[in-house]
Amino acid sequence: MKYYSTNHNSANATLSDAIIKGLAPDKGLYMPEKINVLPERFFADIDKLSFQEIACRVAGAFFGEDIPQNELDRITIDTLNFDAPLIKVAENIYSLELFHGPTLAFKDFGARFMARMLAWSIHQSGDKEHVTVLVATSGDTGSAVANGFLGIDGVDVIVLYPKGKVSEIQEKQFTTLGRNIAALEVDGTFDDCQHLVKSAFMDVELNKKFKLTSANSINVARFLPQAFYYFHAYAQLRRSGVEGDVVVSVPSGNFGNITAGLFGKRMGLPIKRFIAANNRNDIFLQYIRTGVYAPRPSVATMANAMDVGDPSNFARVLALYDNDIARIRADIEAFAYDDAQIAECIARVYKATGYLLEPHGACGYMGLENGLRKNETGIFLETAHPAKFLDRVEPIIGSKVMIPDKLQKFMEGGKQSIEISSDFADFKAFLNDRKR
Repeated sequence: MKYYSTNHNSANATLSDAIIKGLAPDKGLYMPEKINVLPERFFADIDKLSFQEIACRVAGAFFGEDIPQNELDRITIDTLNFDAPLIKVAENIYSLELFHGPTLAFKDFGARFMARMLAWSIHQSGDKEHVTVLVATSGDTGSAVANGFLGIDGVDVIVLYPKGKVSEIQEKQFTTLGRNIAALEVDGTFDDCQHLVKSAFMDVELNKKFKLTSANSINVARFLPQAFYYFHAYAQLRRSGVEGDVVVSVPSGNFGNITAGLFGKRMGLPIKRFIAANNRNDIFLQYIRTGVYAPRPSVATMANAMDVGDPSNFARVLALYDNDIARIRADIEAFAYDDAQIAECIARVYKATGYLLEPHGACGYMGLENGLRKNETGIFLETAHPAKFLDRVEPIIGSKVMIPDKLQKFMEGGKQSIEISSDFADFKAFLNDRKR
């Protein structure tokens, strides 16, 4: 299968090239030329399959034309050595807990898969030059990518994150590793970090010196495997005998996660519609209301992983729907919540059910409260363990949150980071110094 650019000004790429390049030469995002629909028999029997078996079938539909099935199965199974259980929280509302991986965040799935697919792509290319992975993070992406790529031969990772705008636990997860992982503490916002990464990809001089790619959801090998757990969630509903149309509410920042779900729907997964749950950075909500996409500088919120003012994957949403807003509105609703609403939701749900939401999951939960209709079953994505947000969650519920052993080990490490400004000249100088 070939991959085209959303800007339509670059030649189509192979899977290996799309993974290694990250962005197309015209700075568009890669999209597969076609989306394979899975057979009805697969969905009829999906409740009898394991998470790994489901993921292998979905991965085969995505990538099976370009990589031997046994190799793809090996990569997929190695990626999914942890689960994503579906937990009933309220009547007709279920939490898909995606925080059981190494860094206790949903991005562990895509990051681990991409690391192994990138290693395969490098081997296929025969190029011995190191690949440099640039990743901007507002929290969980950096930790997932750093741990997913740790120790991968031929790959160096540089994580850029906004100073003072990620939780201490999140910061420790990518600043304590060393080896092939470097962390840059940027004096600015997540959008500044993302701008530095995009500017590096557009810089001719840097691209002559480095083989650059991204592990943000702009990379096809990062966002596509996130479709796996939508299928897994549906299978769990089927096993439980739950009836009714399925609606999925997705905490949305850079829109890679919901885009992967939209791919699943195109492949035949019977999801009625999606809800994009925003925080105060409600650019997509405004687009749904007005038909005008108007990115703006992000504002800091307690749901920091969603503090994105110009979602990269919006281009993929437009490509999926041929820029037809009526079709987009038919498949995606949108809601937005401020910090006060998020805190109220966390406190209310914890008191009523004993289930502890974290800020991003709370947005997803409220999306279902506002958007779920009669005879519908709602799933919201709980994207990270609440212990990653102790300073926000504990004051809301008035009690301590137990820190899992996985996170506690990160807290014991010494922070290793380099402070830089948000000026691209400083970032470019840092990269050039590494090449000397």
